[in-house]
Amino acid sequence: MSTILERLLAAQDKAEVLVQALPWIREFAGQTVVIKYGGNAMVNQELKEAFAHDVLFFYHVGLKPVVVHGGGPQINAMLAKLGIESEFRGGLRVTSAEAMEVVRMVLTGQVQRDLVSLLNRDSPYAVGMSGEDAALLTARKRFIELDGKRVDLGHVGDVHEVNPASIHDLLDNGRIPVISTIAMDVEGDGILNVNADTAAAAIASALGASKLLMLTDVEGLYLDWPNKDSLASEIGTTALRELLPKLDAGMRPKMEAALHAIDGGVKAAHVIDGRMEHSMLLEIFTDAGVGTLVTGDTK
Repeated sequence: MSTILERLLAAQDKAEVLVQALPWIREFAGQTVVIKYGGNAMVNQELKEAFAHDVLFFYHVGLKPVVVHGGGPQINAMLAKLGIESEFRGGLRVTSAEAMEVVRMVLTGQVQRDLVSLLNRDSPYAVGMSGEDAALLTARKRFIELDGKRVDLGHVGDVHEVNPASIHDLLDNGRIPVISTIAMDVEGDGILNVNADTAAAAIASALGASKLLMLTDVEGLYLDWPNKDSLASEIGTTALRELLPKLDAGMRPKMEAALHAIDGGVKAAHVIDGRMEHSMLLEIFTDAGVGTLVTGDTK
């Protein structure tokens, strides 16, 4: 009897979750959601599986997911395997032409292939593409100031323009685009590696997405790190701009990307703990929320 009762209670809990999700499903049906895939969610097999299930859940309840990914850990592992040493200037990696070929190979030939295969395990929805395809992404080379001198970081760039036509074509045909962040140099000088957070924000803006979701390896944004009680469940753009100079090197690019997305017309940007299974579903389809929501300031 106790086993039957336990099953009934478990079923009731699941039904409660579905009922709670229904208003959110109604609200977001038909809307485009850009997801930046990274952190532990892309190296831990259980988290990879959960991520794929979340993306497919979005798809089947009527959202239009677009996945943008980097691949730092995989790139570092391949560079080490091939004996290609990295040079750093001002704490930033210089990407040589040799290293850029590895970046391209790993992002488009390994990380993307694995994710597309995972998403297509049961149904053929996902299509992989690079920022090179149909000139989806163009970028300008990035330079930094170091000791009063302009320093070249090699094949590293900042997004110059997004041409979203190819993504719209895929979405209109019921596909899930999976995009690696290799961009064409706007000056016509080969290809450049672009920060995936920045690229995801630019793509979200160009698509007129309703949401940008960024997976990370922390619970969200802390207003006074390392004080764990300072975790922000929501923050407006004015407060975030004031906080930005105080953020560490890991969180700052994500928060800058969130600001770029909101400034570009995206309604909301979410920074979500990718170490938790199904964290995207909890953040979007429940009242609890599990990350930090960035929104425009209410006037």
